[in-house]
Amino acid sequence: MAPGINRMKTWVLIAAMGGLFIIVGQLLGGTNGATIALILAVVFNFSMYWFSDKIAIATTRSKPVTEREMPDYYRIVRELTNEQRLPMPKLFVSEMQQPNAFATGRNQKHAVVAVTRGLWERLDEKEIEGVLAHELTHIANRDVLVMTVASFFAMLAALLTRWGLYAGMFGGFGGGRNNNNNSVPVWLIVIVVSFVTYILSWVLIRTISRYREYAADRGSALITGAPEYLMSALQKISSQMTLIPQRDLREVEGMNAFFIIPARVKESMNELFMDHPPLEKRLAALERISREMGRPVS
Repeated sequence: MAPGINRMKTWVLIAAMGGLFIIVGQLLGGTNGATIALILAVVFNFSMYWFSDKIAIATTRSKPVTEREMPDYYRIVRELTNEQRLPMPKLFVSEMQQPNAFATGRNQKHAVVAVTRGLWERLDEKEIEGVLAHELTHIANRDVLVMTVASFFAMLAALLTRWGLYAGMFGGFGGGRNNNNNSVPVWLIVIVVSFVTYILSWVLIRTISRYREYAADRGSALITGAPEYLMSALQKISSQMTLIPQRDLREVEGMNAFFIIPARVKESMNELFMDHPPLEKRLAALERISREMGRPVS
């Protein structure tokens, strides 16, 4: 899928989530609940955007690494950033044994790339190059900003649902009845609509996240000129993940949206609720790109 199409679909979905809140806003009218929820959502999401790198680093217990300690790491990233004309990000390493990597940071000048010790020890140099090209594409595409904007709507919906419940319990929204004296309380309508909006937003966020992963996979293939690097890396990471104790994976499950491969994925989970595309679909997309480049993969 072309990067321009992915980008367009991403912003169309974000616009759709914004449209959902026009409906909720009409139901709430001029109530203080909507205003308070909006302010809280803005503050929370701005904080997440501004401190995303620090949160990710702390969660994975990553440490900065010098060029003297890992010269190959710096060499590969420097070559890839020069290829994309990106500033050199800060490089970190996590001592986790699960093979994984992530990129974060509020913009291209304040970016962080981190790999786990498990990834560095299990993948060969070409596979690591494919992974790092994927992560740098996230930075080039400003995906932290995109996902922060998208997450804003789901956070707002959750706050509105809680506010509707609170108002219903304590007699808000005109004493809990609508103006036509119908049997359905206004607060209940608000809760139902807000909850449905939250679910739709939650699903749309994961759809956007999957588009971003496809775009980063494509970026890796184009930058390295060899989609098979990332294909091999994804297969190896996925197979090696099964060897990691579940306890260790659970500790960083909240980082799944950042990782190149989720730490834990339930096999029965429907793709609609996944923040990464299924491995098989990612490999198939990379294989199509490989054929487009005249590099058929056996």
